[in-house]
Amino acid sequence: MTHRQRISLFIIVDSCIVLSAIYFGMSLLSSSTPQLNISMLIGSLAILLSHHLFSIKYKLYKKHWEYTSIQELLIILKIVTYSILTAILVHYIFIQELSWKLFVVAGLLHLFFIGGSRLVWRIYRDTILNKSENKIRTLIVGAGSAGTMVARQLLKKNEGSLRAVAFIDDSPKKQHLDILGLPVVGGVNQIESIVEKYKIEHIIISIPSLSRKELNTIFQECAKTKAKTQALPHLEDLITGKISINEFRDVQVKDLLGRDQVEMDMESISDYISNKIVLVTGAGGSIGSEISRQVANFKPAQLILLGHGENSIYSIEMELRDVYHGSEMEFITEIADIQDAKKMLYIMHKYKPDVVYHAAAHKHVPLMERNPEEAVKNNIIGTRNVAEAASKNNVGIFVMISTDKAVNPTSVMGASKRLAEMIVQAMDRQSNTKFAAVRFGNVLGSRGSVIPLFKKQIKNGGPVTVTHPEMVRYFMTIPEASRLVIQAGALANGGEIFVLDMGDPIKIIDLAKNLIKLSGYSLDDIEIKYTGIRPGEKLYEELLQENEVHNNQVYPKIYVGKPTNIYINEIDEIITIFEDIDSDALRERLLNVANNVVMKELQAVSI
Repeated sequence: MTHRQRISLFIIVDSCIVLSAIYFGMSLLSSSTPQLNISMLIGSLAILLSHHLFSIKYKLYKKHWEYTSIQELLIILKIVTYSILTAILVHYIFIQELSWKLFVVAGLLHLFFIGGSRLVWRIYRDTILNKSENKIRTLIVGAGSAGTMVARQLLKKNEGSLRAVAFIDDSPKKQHLDILGLPVVGGVNQIESIVEKYKIEHIIISIPSLSRKELNTIFQECAKTKAKTQALPHLEDLITGKISINEFRDVQVKDLLGRDQVEMDMESISDYISNKIVLVTGAGGSIGSEISRQVANFKPAQLILLGHGENSIYSIEMELRDVYHGSEMEFITEIADIQDAKKMLYIMHKYKPDVVYHAAAHKHVPLMERNPEEAVKNNIIGTRNVAEAASKNNVGIFVMISTDKAVNPTSVMGASKRLAEMIVQAMDRQSNTKFAAVRFGNVLGSRGSVIPLFKKQIKNGGPVTVTHPEMVRYFMTIPEASRLVIQAGALANGGEIFVLDMGDPIKIIDLAKNLIKLSGYSLDDIEIKYTGIRPGEKLYEELLQENEVHNNQVYPKIYVGKPTNIYINEIDEIITIFEDIDSDALRERLLNVANNVVMKELQAVSI
């Protein structure tokens, strides 16, 4: 229907409604059939014309009646009131008499018929038409302003596939009430029984301000059901208009970490990055590339992307050039191996960076167990090469990325990273450069993490392989890990090992179950298979050794470990002999030094 046709239809319908209201009003006040006379004709024409004039003035005919609200009803009340008052004035001027009862009754019927016609149309669209369609029964978690908006969207969105059935809310004041005709049927802890009772197929978590811990609690209740679970976009996305209230998103694994992310001190970071020369090693990796993205936000003068793999470096370079097209920022790529000491010296001398983020490393535990000499060459010798080159060229700040596996290590990878930490701390004691290390746990979505593996296994129909039912790990997201590294640079005075308060560790089995659920399957669809702990793995990880623990936070959710013994002589010995001994002997030597066993043995002999 065109706009003109729509207005014409409204004028015809409203004319019939107004005249009917006058006729029924006269019928109610008279025992006989109303007779047309000059008084009735003038009154009727006055009300009718006034109604249309005020309807045009207040744009009544432009309202979309699928979205009827109190505001529209108030406009109708104004139009009817002004129409009756105008008709009274006209009638008095021409007839010199008034029938108050007639105008009052006709006005009430006028209001009832006009308002009722709009309301009946909306009720018809929201109930009759909606119920006639085969829609998915949906439960809305959260009966606040956001939940109400979601319900309103679903009730009016006839072309959609979801049908709102009920609300869930923990507020006792809202329970047992109806909101927009939908009952508030219970709290979060009743979700499982409510889904079964109301035959719910879809759940929408409609509280955009939820913390991760709160979202995780609600999702765990939803996961007990077979209903698909989605959530509103994040609050900042709604506020900025990036996403609308009816664009629901799937709950993601990162939402279930059970804690809020660390926020950055933008001012202090800007002070040491903006307009400076920044070099990132391993810039093509999952962590290195994210560090590069976040560093670019602070507009350094030059951002040097160093990596061994040409494809990954090319990819991050093209991405940054596209995002910052037209910026004065200069992106420089260097294809180089950190095991090449001369090349590291050359690059540091050529660019004279102010800040270095050292993200290049071998991180895969089982692979390093089988190739311990590669862990020595890359993680230990490579780190020493980059650190010495940075020190000789007076780099201001050097931040190395470490791992929680460096604490009481049982693996070659963890031991090599612990020795790399010692190299960095030793360099800090003899250099003008501020050296620091950052430890964090497993990174969701990084290369080598369990998430890509689980997703691939789920896509293939299972089974999902978990090493042990009691295996637990600390987890964080790639952006969060990168923020921690960048923030550490602003906090570093030299020699520190920074760690993140990562909340409670997460069971790998729970992560697998959640990912299966988030992928739209049930545990009956995808089998979980236990494969046994792999060489070098522990059931749990730690972020600090007992003698490193320092209870005071240096920044919200960031701690710094106390200095510990550094065994540079033992590290130099490993570097000297690692090519001449077999893998088992090298593995044992790495673990001994990393766990201070050598020093304890020397102390015992001297006593």
